[in-house]
Amino acid sequence: MAYSVIVHLMNEDPLLAETERLPEPGDVTMTLSHARRRDGRRPHYLTQGITEIILPMHRVSFIEVVPDEKEEEEEVVFYRD
Repeated sequence: MAYSVIVHLMNEDPLLAETERLPEPGDVTMTLSHARRRDGRRPHYLTQGITEIILPMHRVSFIEVVPDEKEEEEEVVFYRD
């Protein structure tokens, strides 16, 4: 199962990407595919045509996991007759 994530790098704009697995506490790298900025453009430091990148975890500030539309729960509304 692929995860959509927003990776916040130190001193850089966040990257929106996909990853096959979330990093474990002992991991030193993270592999991302289809990395792009939040506005959909390619980051200036990636070569044209690159589809996967490997980031060192010491550059990652934090990671947000983007929920799928399927995973979102329905809103429960209580009403009175």
